[in-house]
Amino acid sequence: MGVMEDGIIEDGVTAGKTGRPATKRPGAPVWARKSTLVLIIAAMALAVFGTTTQTWLTVHLDPAQLGQAVNSQDGLQVQGSKAATTVTALALVALAGGLAASIAGRIARWIITAIILLASVGIVTAAVTVMADPLAAAQGSIAAATGITGSSVQVSASAFPALAVVAGVLLGLGALLIIPAGRHWKTRTKYDAAAAGTAGTAEGPADEIDSWDRLSRGDDPT
Repeated sequence: MGVMEDGIIEDGVTAGKTGRPATKRPGAPVWARKSTLVLIIAAMALAVFGTTTQTWLTVHLDPAQLGQAVNSQDGLQVQGSKAATTVTALALVALAGGLAASIAGRIARWIITAIILLASVGIVTAAVTVMADPLAAAQGSIAAATGITGSSVQVSASAFPALAVVAGVLLGLGALLIIPAGRHWKTRTKYDAAAAGTAGTAEGPADEIDSWDRLSRGDDPT
C-alpha cells in the first residue's frame, strides 16, 4: 500500500508530512521523570530539615543545676539544629540543588549531583556523630542553659537522628539517579542542543525557545 497523502499508513508505519515514517520516542521510566526525581530529592531534603526542628537529645541534669526556664522533669531538650548545626544548612543546600537540577544542563547536572552527594554524606556523618556521642553534641546547650561545661550528666537520644540518617541516605540515592535520568530529559538550552546535534530538531515542531536557539546559531527557522 503506497502513500497517497500525508498521514496515510504505509506498511503499518505512520508517515509524516515529509513522507518519512514518523517515529514516536519512548516515554521515560517513572523513576527517570524529572518531576518525580526532583520531588523525591526535595522531599528527602525537607525531611532532613524537619528532623532538625525536633528534639534530638534530652539532657537529664541535677535540678540544682537547672535554670528556672528548664523543666526538671522533662530535662533539657536539645533540638537537632543545635545538636548538629551543619545538618540544617546541608539540607537546604540539597534542596536548592534538587530544584536546580530540573533546569540545569548536562554538565551542570554532574556538578549538582556531586554537591547533593556531599551534602548527604555530611548529613549522615553529623547525625551518626550525634548518636555515637550525644554528650559531646549537647555540651553547647548545657553550657548555655546552666553555665557549666564538662559536667557528668545523662543524655538520651531520640529517634530523629536516626530518621535524619535514613533521609540522608535516600537523598544520596536520589542524587545518584540524576545522571542516568537526565538522559531522558529534554534539553532547553542552545549549548545542549548543539551537543545533541541538529537531528533532534526534526522530531517535532519547533517551539519559541527552539526558534530563538536556532536564530542564535544563525539558522532561519522560517
